Formats: sequence, C-alpha cells, structure tokens
Amino acid sequence: MQRRALLLSTVALQLPTAARAQAQPTLAGPVRQVQLAGVMGTRAMLVFDGQPQLMVVGDSARGVRLVSLQAEVAVIDRDGATLSLRLGASPVAVGAGLARAGASREIVLTAGPGGHFITSGAINGRAVSFMVDTGATAIAMSQSEASRIGLDLRNGQRALGNTANGAVPLVMLTLTRVRVGEIEVANVQSVVMPAQMPYVLLGNSFLSRFQMRRENDVMRLELRR
Repeated sequence: MQRRALLLSTVALQLPTAARAQAQPTLAGPVRQVQLAGVMGTRAMLVFDGQPQLMVVGDSARGVRLVSLQAEVAVIDRDGATLSLRLGASPVAVGAGLARAGASREIVLTAGPGGHFITSGAINGRAVSFMVDTGATAIAMSQSEASRIGLDLRNGQRALGNTANGAVPLVMLTLTRVRVGEIEVANVQSVVMPAQMPYVLLGNSFLSRFQMRRENDVMRLELRR
C-alpha cells in the first residue's frame, strides 16, 4: 500500500496544476480513519478511509488539517485536537474524536453484568474492548487481537509467564498509545498470549498511571499529575 501510494503521488506531481486537481479525488463526509502512506518533499499522502489525498501543511480535508510534516511524521488537527501519524503505521481512528488538551483527567466506569468493568478504547489508534483487571501486571491480549490491531511481535521480548494453567510463552512489548475515554497514555507495557481472550485486559501498566477510587458499581480513575 505504501509503495503504491508513493508511485501515485509521483505521477500526480508531474501533472499540470489543472490536471492534478482533476486527478485528486474529492473527499466528503466525516472521516473515520486516517493514515500517513507517503512523504514527497513538502507533500504528505494521507489516506482517508482508504482514499488517498495529497496535502501540504495548512491544507484541510474532511475536517482534518495537516499541521506539520517532518521526516516520517505528520501532525494533524481534528476539531482542535492534534495527533501524530508515522509513515507506514496502521490507520488511526479519528471519527470518535481525539483527546483534547485540558480535557477531563478522569475516567468513569460502571460495572456491568458479573461486576466486571468493561469499556471501549484504542491501542495505537485501533479500537479495542477492554476489561479492567487489577490483578494483571500489564495490559494483556491474545495473539489474534494483537495481529488484528497491527502489532509487530517481532519487536517484542520473548518470555515465559505463570498462569493458572501453568507456564505459557509470552511476548512483551511497549504500546505507543493507549486510550480510554478522552484520556490517552503513552508507552504502556503489554503482554501477548497464545490463548484466546474475549477482551483486552486493562492491567496495572495502565492503571498505575491513575488514582483509583471505587464506590459501589462505579470506578473512577483520575490521571496522576
């Protein structure tokens, strides 16, 4: 995908201005995912929900503005919130809104059936379903879930972990971004396990960044300063 986008971009740059405008697709409607697929000098190839769009700093498309472009990183703005995109990384979800500076520093969760605290969130911009597990040392997920959200296990550290079923092989790796509600935390330790799991366990590598309070069926996580 990345190589194809670069080739398309090179051809577009060689066209006259009028022809290039005609070749550029017209995008409309709110964007759900955006990806940085190519960098050509001062131009970035952003892909909005699978549709490529060449942009320079200051350009806007579908409510997303390109704020800056340096080396392999583009910074975009969506409704006053910013997010960094790295060349070749998985698409980042933006349709649900990005965390804003000065936004709430508290996550409020309500217990569901069985007393479990289950919530939606995102890992490296990819949507996941979390279940709070205060007994887990780190965020834990299955290999199939790690593959679905685009984690490269080759970058992780191999280890053995003790479970109720005995020792199991693990892959330990650091997640670039973990978001729950409006709060996003960077550089969070995680483990990937071979067993199938219905949820991603939200363990203490994330929870320890917060002051936790529980009142009956409500859990409040306040971001530590």
